[in-house]
Order: sequence, then C-alpha cells, then structure tokens
Amino acid sequence: MALGPRLDLRQSQSLVMTPQLQQAIKLLALSNLELEAYLAEALEGNPLLDAASGDSDASPDEAVEEALPPVIEAPETDAALESAAGTADDLDVDFGAEQFHHDSVSDSVGLSGGDGEGIDFDSFAGADETLHEHLLAQVGEHFSGIEAMVAEQIVALIDEAGYLRADLTELAQRLGVPLALIEAVLAGVQTFDPSGVGARDLSECIAIQAREADRYDPAMACMIAHLDLVAKGAFPQLKRICGVDDEDIVDMIRELRGYDPKPGLRFGGTPAQAVVPDLFVRQTAKGWAVEVNSGTLPRLLVNRRYYTELAKGAAAKSKAWLSEQLAGANWLVRALDQRQRTIVKVASAIVKQQEGFFLHGVAHMRPLTLRQVAEEIGMHESTVSRVTSNKYLSCARGLFELKYFFSSGISATDGDGAVSAEAVKSRIKALIDAEDPKAILSDEAIAQKLSAEGHDIARRTVVKYRESMGYGSSVQRRRQKALAG
Repeated sequence: MALGPRLDLRQSQSLVMTPQLQQAIKLLALSNLELEAYLAEALEGNPLLDAASGDSDASPDEAVEEALPPVIEAPETDAALESAAGTADDLDVDFGAEQFHHDSVSDSVGLSGGDGEGIDFDSFAGADETLHEHLLAQVGEHFSGIEAMVAEQIVALIDEAGYLRADLTELAQRLGVPLALIEAVLAGVQTFDPSGVGARDLSECIAIQAREADRYDPAMACMIAHLDLVAKGAFPQLKRICGVDDEDIVDMIRELRGYDPKPGLRFGGTPAQAVVPDLFVRQTAKGWAVEVNSGTLPRLLVNRRYYTELAKGAAAKSKAWLSEQLAGANWLVRALDQRQRTIVKVASAIVKQQEGFFLHGVAHMRPLTLRQVAEEIGMHESTVSRVTSNKYLSCARGLFELKYFFSSGISATDGDGAVSAEAVKSRIKALIDAEDPKAILSDEAIAQKLSAEGHDIARRTVVKYRESMGYGSSVQRRRQKALAG
C-alpha cells in the first residue's frame, strides 16, 4: 500500500457549548443574591442595560424586557407548569397588584426611599462590641508600659470563645521578654470581664469563675480537676474523690452548671447573615402559588433609544461594538427570563411531589430524587441539580433549601410505598425527646418501635440517623438526663 498525503471528508456530530450557553448554565446555579452581584457587573459593563426603579415606567421608544415572571397560580401544579411557558407579554405585569406576595413591609405600606427601595432598618443598628474591643479597653485600666504591650499581644491571641490558644514560652521568645512577665500579665488578663476569659482549657476557665464567686474550695477544685468524670456521670466515684456526700455533690453539680464554658461568645463577632429566600410558596383558594422573590433582583431594561442615538454617525468599528453590546443585553434579559421560568417549573414540581409536607409537616414527606423531577418537567437531571443549588424556599412551615426536599426512601414493612428518610429522622427525634429518663430507649428499641409503625429500618440505620442529628448513645443520654435532673 502506497504511503502519501490524502484529503478525506468526514461527517461527525459533537456538542459545542457556546460562551453564551455556558453563561446561561452558570446563571442557573446562582442564588438571587449572587445573581444580584452578577447583574451589577453587567450593568456597569454594558451601557445599553438599565435597571428600572420601582416607580418609573419605560418610555414607548424603549424596548422593555423584564426578567421577572408573574405569579403562578393554578388549581393543580400541572396547570402551573403550563402557565409558566407563556410569551414575553406575560412578563409585562403590575408588580403592585394584590395577587403578588409582598417581599417586605415597605412593599405594602409604602415606606421607600428615593430610589424605590424599602427602608433598611438594620442599617440603623450600631455594631456590637467585639470581645477583643472589650478586652483592649480594659488593658489601659490595668497595665502600662511594657506590660500593656504584652497584654495587647495576649488579647490578640484569644479566640472568640475567650480561650488563649498560644504557647507562653514561644510568646515570650517572640516578644523578647521573660516568661515570668508573660505569666504575670496573663494572670492579670484573667481577671478581666467576662469572667473566665484568657483560660487555656476548660478546667482553668471554670476555676477562674469559681474563684471570683468565692467557691473555689478544695472539694470544688477536686471536681474541676475531674471534669471527665462529671461528663460521664460517675457520681459515686466523684463523691469518693471529693470527699462529699450526696447533698453536697448535687449542690456542686448545680453550681458547676451555672458557669459559662465559653465566656467570649457573649460578645458580638461576625454579624449573622440572614438567608434571603429565592422563592415564596403559599396556599391559595385555587391551589399552590409559586413566586420568585423579585425583591432581590433589579428589573433589567434594554435601552434601544440610547442605542439608536449612539449608532447615528458612528464609525463602522463603533457600530459593530454597539451591535455586540445590544446582542449581549438582549441575550442576558432572555437568559434571566428563562432562568426564572426554569426555577418556577422545578419548584412547582417539588410542591406537587411534596404536597403532604406543605400541608401536614415533615412526617408526610415522600422520598424524592432529582431524576423524578427532571422526568416530570422534561429537563435533564443536571439542570435540576443546578436549579436546586443554593436556592431557598419560604413557606408557612419555614425556610428550607430546595435540596432539603430530596431524600432517600425507607420501605414500609407492609410493602405499601415508602417514606422519606427525613420523616424517619423526625420520628426518631420525637421518640428520643419524649423518652423517660429512667427508661432510655436503645437503638434496637427505637428500630422496633419504628417497625411497629410500619417503617422497615435496621438498627445501624437508626444509629446513623441518630448521630447525624447530634444525639448520643443510650448510655450518654442517660448520663445527660441524670445531670439535668
């Protein structure tokens, strides 16, 4: 066979993801707050994009495209899914109408600023004093000179719980001061408010508080030195070691429980960030209403009038750039619209599948998988996974992540259907919370009770669910209830 160059034509198929398609897929996985930051960058980078204020209307000369779907209301969720596939005209709605769920009090009573947004009352609250600020304010009252410098270094090494997480010898070498000075300054820091701050372990923290309460007698010191026995509930052994009777050991335990094991947590640290729901679900006379939280998203407009003005008399390169920006703006608005519709479709399918949960609670939650939702709405399983990532749903029963509604199933003993793992966890929690301190349930006993109720569950599964909820074994719970009593 002769060797030589050849030119062949072959036809093949391959999946090529354009940059726009990749970006559309990325938008699905963003939460509303993440999307808000993304849109802020888009508004800054594209002169043809405008964010409509709540009290302004677009002029007729502008092509207005809003990336917010209307409320979905239908007697059944299937009808909701059908109504979600409307045209772009469906998006031109009155956002102040009564059928829309108000995102805040300002939506209903008219409290708003000049930019159309509601008053943020949280902005008026002063920042809480942190533990380090509180301790540094006391350094100047107790120390001066080199001692004040050492005290500031010690305060900087105290964690948010109030414990000193540092080796004193290394600190002395780093600062170039005697170890005795470090220890003396630390003893002074340990007298600061809150009581117990600056301790290096739990025993020292409790001992500091006992000394300030004038209760650090030999018996209490012995008990503090044996906190491991207190945790185990070994009261007979503690009585022998401390040399006290039953009445004294009860008083000492009661006093011990009054001390704060983490004194630093009383002070403000990083402010907690409230979770903002991406969806609202509520029951109406016609069925379930699924609504996207529009309060966290700007209403995007494509300013075609501005495009026309800029295009007049512009050079060829400028016109090409303007056309590219116009295409990007139009694509972003359409992508946002499609994103919102997809989220509503997925949420509506979840509401339909988990209607028992929304009506009666977690005990009626059904097992659900991403594949089931994907098959119902005619989308790929990976799309449903992206939609449910970092999204939160607010309903009458509270705030839940969309991933919460997907769980494996536990088969029934009678072979009739299955129940969600979350429902089984809820039942295990109820059994443990209601158990008699004198009759603590073992894992095998819990499994038998669940089996009697129709849940085919093994003891090792009970152990796994119990530990995931933070409950100890029957022996540990018996000791804890004994201490509580």
